[in-house]
Amino acid sequence: MKEIDFIAELTYLSAEDGGRSTPAFSGYRPQVKFAFSNMQTSGQQTFLNKDIVYPGEMILAKIALASPQFFEKKLYVGLDFEFREGARIIGNGRITEILNRDLEK
Repeated sequence: MKEIDFIAELTYLSAEDGGRSTPAFSGYRPQVKFAFSNMQTSGQQTFLNKDIVYPGEMILAKIALASPQFFEKKLYVGLDFEFREGARIIGNGRITEILNRDLEK
């Protein structure tokens, strides 16, 4: 399994707000987008305390970025990000703990 880069609080948008209409399962890998960069990379979400999250719900998850090298020395606790399916924003996240010290600002 890939190294966990950080833990984040994730809020899935409801279908009415443009999010998914179906639940996501632990292991889901949407694109992660930080405001400071145009770069997007997939980020595997391993949910903590449950296996399924429904649109409109909030959950804590471990995030493993596919290309963490693009974000070295740029991430910090409290940093917000979007997660997407293509161009569609399906949720927002906030970093609560950084585990990969190479990423820490």
